[in-house]
Amino acid sequence: MKITRYTNPTWPETAAALNRRAEASDAVQTVVAEVIKAVRERGDAALVDLTLRFDGAQLTPQTLRLPAETLDAAWDSASTELKSALEASHRNVFDFAQKSLRQNWSGKNEQGAEVGEVYHPFERVGCYVPGGSAPLVSTALMTVTLAAAAGVPEIVVCTPCGRDGTVNPGLLAALKLAGATEVYQIGGAQAIAAMAYGTESIQPVAKIFGPGNSYVVEAKRQAFGVVSIDLLPGPSEVLILADRSGNPAFIAADILAQAEHGKDSQAGFITDDAALLEAVVVEVERQCQSLSRQAQLRPVLEKGVFLLLAPTLEEGARLVNAYAPEHLSLITEREAEILPLIRTAGAIFIGNHSPVAVGDFLAGPSHTLPTGGAGKSFPGLTVDMFQRRTSIIRLDAESCARSEPVVRAFAAVEGLDAHGESVAIRSRGN
Repeated sequence: MKITRYTNPTWPETAAALNRRAEASDAVQTVVAEVIKAVRERGDAALVDLTLRFDGAQLTPQTLRLPAETLDAAWDSASTELKSALEASHRNVFDFAQKSLRQNWSGKNEQGAEVGEVYHPFERVGCYVPGGSAPLVSTALMTVTLAAAAGVPEIVVCTPCGRDGTVNPGLLAALKLAGATEVYQIGGAQAIAAMAYGTESIQPVAKIFGPGNSYVVEAKRQAFGVVSIDLLPGPSEVLILADRSGNPAFIAADILAQAEHGKDSQAGFITDDAALLEAVVVEVERQCQSLSRQAQLRPVLEKGVFLLLAPTLEEGARLVNAYAPEHLSLITEREAEILPLIRTAGAIFIGNHSPVAVGDFLAGPSHTLPTGGAGKSFPGLTVDMFQRRTSIIRLDAESCARSEPVVRAFAAVEGLDAHGESVAIRSRGN
């Protein structure tokens, strides 16, 4: 873990480095472009070859899609404990999503024209669910459930299989409960390309959702415009901002929970209390020794965890906004003063008894959130992202006549006389 105090000569450099932007390396961009090109040109055959190359699994075009019976069997064989947990999470996520749905509305503008908006679910969407070192069962619920709550009729899921050509049954059970209508056992940039451009087996979707590694995120970026994209959520991260009221054992536990994602995940801790910082360092090492995923934990603790001693909590809040964390844990006796200062976090967990893991699995809001500093530009995943908005305009003779002088003025200044005439001809009653 890297510790920097505001009294250190390197403090200005460290603080400035927190202001980041999510960008893919040239190497990642090149690989993804090649993958997309292969899928566009060779379809299913490319998916089979790329799955063998990147995941070590031998598939065929016929085994890319998992039959509905496989999902049914996964649900039927799930333990009572797992079913209960999945159902509890699903209820919270679905209820939260239903409350967030955009509603149709109409009204009248100043000239008396009827204006409004109507919302329809997308007809066909794609949800990417990461696999890798851990089957992200929760991500299935945090994406597919929102699509189902919005009323999307065709919900396509891509998730990588293991080397044995199978997908974790717990993940399949979650997909069954959440409402997936098609499941393909492919991952990586090739899965994004398949959903965006289509293959012989996979019809293209209108919009793609879900988190992934740097290759998945870059594939979504390169596919933008061909399809709609939700946001660009990459490797997971947490930032904790706490004053002396923070419990060091709880803070350390959240850091370790984040670190066990492995690979490119990050965890940060900012405080204005030197004693708390030291206590957290001790707690991290003590708790880490008893955890199972040492291979994932240790590299992240060495390179992906930073601790900062700031001069004030207000300065800590400024650093939070610069970093724009996916998850922010805010623990302070001065919540009414500090919380309004936070502008860029994907989700904020308030107080000592609000662990990020509850948001990952159960609370209700989707855990698919912007990472890599993208929180400056993107919100987290919400159910209205699965809805298409259409504006409605209806004029009668009177409101058309009242609109004509304004339109004529715009048409004159823009040199578009046909625009003005299209309204004037109606006002004249011709």
